[in-house]
Amino acid sequence: MRHRETHRTDRISWLRAAVLGANDGIVSTASLLIGVAAASADRSGVLIAGLAGLVAGAMSMAAGEYVSVHSQADTEKAEIEKEKQELAADNEGERMELAGIYVRRGLEPRLAREVADQLMEHDALGAHAKDELGIVETSMANPTQAAVFSAASFAAGAAVPLIIGFLTPATALVPAIAVGSLICLALLGGAAARAGGAGVVKGSLRVLFWGAAAMVATALVGKIFGTAVA
Repeated sequence: MRHRETHRTDRISWLRAAVLGANDGIVSTASLLIGVAAASADRSGVLIAGLAGLVAGAMSMAAGEYVSVHSQADTEKAEIEKEKQELAADNEGERMELAGIYVRRGLEPRLAREVADQLMEHDALGAHAKDELGIVETSMANPTQAAVFSAASFAAGAAVPLIIGFLTPATALVPAIAVGSLICLALLGGAAARAGGAGVVKGSLRVLFWGAAAMVATALVGKIFGTAVA
């Protein structure tokens, strides 16, 4: 029998961006719609505000994610380039440094040196990137991937409260958007937790709580300032 294992670390980069985008899309757009509706705006004004929020939010998510992840990628590349130069300048010193890392992890000095020698013969830069810098290929930043996933998932999430708003009569707009969006948030949180190998119930409750808090806060703001302006 072969020993087979399944891990989820290769999903981390895109799963984080997708979940963050979809969650933010639902919460921010639903909150925006509820806040504008609470300010006594008419149904068309509420939906136009939501549509504008979808477009602006998706572009903002893409730009912000691209810039932040690109900064991470630039840092990783700079560190790897620095390590490459150090390997060329002092190969023996780098071998000792790598062996020292393995000693601190519990290997005997002689075995640690043998492991360091073999790994450096195979892939010196890769060994130092992983064990000294903590950079592995599966977790390296990908700015374009993060930006695309964030924008697409935000738009998909934001479409949920908008569709509910289009299909709901004006008299039931706020409760329908709130209930429908919270249900979708709970499902999203559970699905994301399951994909990442975490607890489904805990993941659902976490996003449900913060989503409800955001909607209540914006409803209060819309009610207070809408009444004041009126």
